[in-house]
Order: sequence, then C-alpha cells, then structure tokens
Amino acid sequence: RGYTANVGPGTVSVLDLVGKKTIAVIPISGETQRISISNDDRWVFTADQTKPRLAVIDTATNKVKSWVPLPGTGYGTASTPDGRFLLVAVPPTNQVAVVDLTNMKVARTIDVPASPQEVLIRPDGKVAYVSCNTSGKIAAIDLADWKVQNLITAGKFADGLAWAK
Repeated sequence: RGYTANVGPGTVSVLDLVGKKTIAVIPISGETQRISISNDDRWVFTADQTKPRLAVIDTATNKVKSWVPLPGTGYGTASTPDGRFLLVAVPPTNQVAVVDLTNMKVARTIDVPASPQEVLIRPDGKVAYVSCNTSGKIAAIDLADWKVQNLITAGKFADGLAWAK
C-alpha cells in the first residue's frame, strides 16, 4: 500500500499500488500537508494545516486513531530508526516537536532557524536534518542530546531533503 496526503481536500488516500486502485480516502481537515509512516508501518502521520495537531492513522484500519496536539501547525515529519520518536517541523514557532510514539505526546521541542519544512534522519539515527525555508539553513540536530549541533547554509527557500550514499 501507499499513502498520499491530498493538500487541498484535506484527505489521505490509501492506494493499492499493485492493483492500481484507491482503497480508502481518509478525511483529515480542511487542508493537510506532508506525510510519513512509522518504521514498523503501523502508523501514518500527516499535519492538519487548520489546527495545531498531527493526525495519527492506523494502517490496520485506515482510520484516524488519534490526534497529537502540537505547539503550532506541523509540516514535515520523520521517525527515528528505533521507532521511538517522530520529529515534526513546526514552522509557525520555528521549532521541531519531538513526539514520543509510545504515548503520542510531544516530549520536547527544539528551536531551529525560521520556517522549518522537512525532516530527514541520517540512516545511522544519530542526526536529524531540518530544512529551514526562509533562513536558507539546514539545522543538524544531534539525536543523543536533542540539540542543534550546527547549521548548514543551503540557500533561499530550502525545503525537500533526500539522502544519498
């Protein structure tokens, strides 16, 4: 299966990629943004753009299981390789919220440069990279102590991130 966030309609589509058909369309809000999946494929996460909360979709039922309150509207998300935490970019507060996936609550927030967009976690699980759009910086967060270890100049409107070996 595949999942896609449908921004304008505020839904998530569940796709049968082999059968090439839509299995379900899950209502989220008036507008949703970005999507990620937990490392164990149990949860899909997407950010409500009308309220400061994150939808947690149960992949067994393809329904919203719960909502995680955030300090502001969320955007890009990524799970740590150990499956314990989900990092959420929160542009309105210039923070990354760290959601504890055992209790689905924000455990801490980390200040980053203006307008964080996307989160990419290094395959070894030691560092998360967060693109910060209006500052043109990438914040490198040490996941052992949850602090920004350095800033990388990327250029104006830094957004999507991908990893290459």
